[in-house]
Amino acid sequence: MLTGKQKRFLRSEAHHLQPIFQVGKGGVNENMVIQIGEALEARELLKVSVLQNCEYDRKEVADELSSATKAELVQVIGNTIVLYKESKENKTIELP
Repeated sequence: MLTGKQKRFLRSEAHHLQPIFQVGKGGVNENMVIQIGEALEARELLKVSVLQNCEYDRKEVADELSSATKAELVQVIGNTIVLYKESKENKTIELP
């Protein structure tokens, strides 16, 4: 579980990132979860964009992604979700 200070730090780190995944009409599927899990292992911090045509609420999508990938939900702002998961191999982010 992340503290408020750690979430603030991660939000500032994620500010300049572009979303690399998009959740559309089909919602979250198993293949997407696998790819996001691999990307989290490589990057530790990433953004996911929820498209307008997504049938699910962005908070539902955020909860589903974070639980399926075992990642921490840092922020949901607008239609963008920020996820963090500490990498086992490529640790680059040092939390305060």
